[in-house]
Order: sequence, then C-alpha cells, then structure tokens
Amino acid sequence: MYASVRDDLRDTLDEIREAGLHKPERVIGTPQSATVSVASGEVLNFCANNYLGLADHPRVIAAAKEALDRWGYGMASVRFICGTQDVHKELEARLSAFLGQEDTILYSSCFDANGGVFETLLGPEDAVISDALNHASIIDGIRLSKARRHRYANRDLDELEQQLKETQDARRRLVVTDGVFSMDGYVAPLAEICDLADRYDALVMVDDSHAVGFVGPGGRGTPELAGVMDRVDIVTGTLGKALGGASGGYVAARAEIVALLRQRSRPYLFSNSLAPVIAAASLTVLDLLETADDLRERLIENTALFRRRMTDAGFEILPGDHPIAPVMIGDAAEAGRMAELLLERGVYVIGFSYPVVPMGRARIRVQLSAAHSPDDVEKAVAAFIDARRELG
Repeated sequence: MYASVRDDLRDTLDEIREAGLHKPERVIGTPQSATVSVASGEVLNFCANNYLGLADHPRVIAAAKEALDRWGYGMASVRFICGTQDVHKELEARLSAFLGQEDTILYSSCFDANGGVFETLLGPEDAVISDALNHASIIDGIRLSKARRHRYANRDLDELEQQLKETQDARRRLVVTDGVFSMDGYVAPLAEICDLADRYDALVMVDDSHAVGFVGPGGRGTPELAGVMDRVDIVTGTLGKALGGASGGYVAARAEIVALLRQRSRPYLFSNSLAPVIAAASLTVLDLLETADDLRERLIENTALFRRRMTDAGFEILPGDHPIAPVMIGDAAEAGRMAELLLERGVYVIGFSYPVVPMGRARIRVQLSAAHSPDDVEKAVAAFIDARRELG
C-alpha cells in the first residue's frame, strides 16, 4: 500500500519545490543569539523571535542549570495526576501578576493553549468572531469547537461590528485577535475592539505571543499599549519568544475561565506538564523584565534604524514600528533566492511564501533583537542592497 502513497507524497513534494515554496531547515551549531553558526560559518541572525536577546542570557542559563539539580529533568505526567511542582504554581502566579489577570494556566506551547480554549468555553449556541489573519493555532482551535464561526477582515472594525450585530442571538460571543500579526508586524486596535465588545456584550481574547516582554511601557504587551489590560478577558502567549525563547505557553484570564480550563481543556489534561527547568528559568526572565527598559529601548532603536535605512535604500517594508519588519518581494522563488544570497553574505533570514502568506505576497521577514548592535543592522542593510544588485 505505501508504495502508491509514497509516490503521491513525492509528487507533492516535487510540486512544492518547483513552485519555490519549499522550506529548508538549517542546522545551527551554537546557542540562539545575535550571531549563530551554520554550515557556511558564523552569520548574523535576523530571523529569530529572540526579541530581547534573553535566549542565551547568563542569568537565564544559570537558573536553568540550578533548576535541573533542584527539580529534575521532566515531570513524566500530566498535571492532574502527578505533574505539578511548586515552580509551576509560582510561574502561573507571576504571569498573572505581570499580565494583570486573575489566574494563569500553563501549557506545553501556545499552540496548545489556543487549541484548548475554544472547545472548552464555547458550544453550538455560541459564536466566535476571529480576525482573518489570526495565527494558525487560533484557526485550528476554533475548528475544534462547535461554536458558530465568523471572520472579519484584518483590523476592520466596521466588519467586526457587523459580525457582532449578526450574532446577537448567540449565548456567548468571543472576539479573538492576535495582538501583533506575525507576518506583517501590525498591531491590533485593541481599544476599539474592547469598545465594540462592551457595546455588544462580547468577550475579548488576545494572542500576544509577539508582544509580551517588549511591547507597552512595562513590556506587558498590546493590552498595556492600548490601555485595556482590565478589559481583555483572555490573554494567551508563549514562553518561546521574548521570554527566553525556550518553549511553553499559557492562558492568563478571568479566574473562572482558568478554573474551567483546568477541568476540561484537552491539551492541558492530556499533555505532560511544562518541564520544570523551563518554568524556573522563566521566573528569572520575569525578574529580568522588571529592569529591562534598556533592552526594550535598544530594540526600539534597532528597529527604527533598520526600517529607516531599508526605506531609504528603496525597499518596500510594511509600515509600523514593530521589530517584525517584512521586506516585501512578491514572487516566492525570488524571495527564496534572496534569502540564499543574504546567507552567502553572512545574514541569516527566511523567505516566507504561500501558504504562510497570501499568494504573490512573498517576503523576507526580518526580526530585530536587542542583542543586535547598530553595526549588525548596518551590515544587514548592506547585504540586502548587494543581494538585490545580484538579483538584478
């Protein structure tokens, strides 16, 4: 049987390559940092979610080593059986306080966190209204629920209001949006979304994976930036980006929501607890965030420098001030070739194409970090200019 299946799979893989949509995986031989070692040598790293440069921070690494001795390597079970340690409860309490929510529940990833919310909270008599550009984990989580599904165009408040009007017969309505849209770097208009939710009696959920740690005056994400921390009902996020770059996710929300998730959220009930070493190191990350104004300021400066210099050089970058800086290419094959030329010039970036982004909207998604120096940024810009020249 597999022989015929294998041939079909090979044909599909060939089609992906011929369309310029193949996504190679590069092996790095060093810790995640502003520079990494790949097969071709040491290169500047402009494709990581390591926004604050904490993935190899000495205090984070020291906390992880200490945690291994104190807490062991893994839990070998799910939370409700034998998988909770003090360190997990402490991290949940610290995240709740940091994000201004009543309680927090940890997951093995934010993908699982988003996968566990909708099915638990919403039934056939309910409706979920989702931004069209929300992350794949939100889309998949919504598919798992029996709720009525509605979409509104990206950040289109008029269309969101229309969807709210059309679903007034639902028992519960949940508006869900990314805080920052990962392919574009656009920030959701949360204040206006919360205004509409108040007007039409709906709940608000935000996936803030690309914001917590560095967006907002205290790094508490897009709800803080928009001044609506007390009006957002559910915040999901990851420990795998700005908060140290390891893995793990969470739902921070109203107390009753978290309590129900502990009883019925399938990814929580049937997945091993977060490794204690990650939980302990994440506590140190939260300590660092309390005095991380210098890192956040450096990230802002690096982002502004890259966006300004690339715009001056004639590249099209989607507008904004987020460290996700998409350099628009258009053609998928050309974006892939551009990424290869940049790697040859010592700059590690990735070309994104369909189905990750819309057809014809391929791009190089550059991601700035506080770990970069201004000289690193200037070298990246020079490499882009040189690669463009070779592409013709």
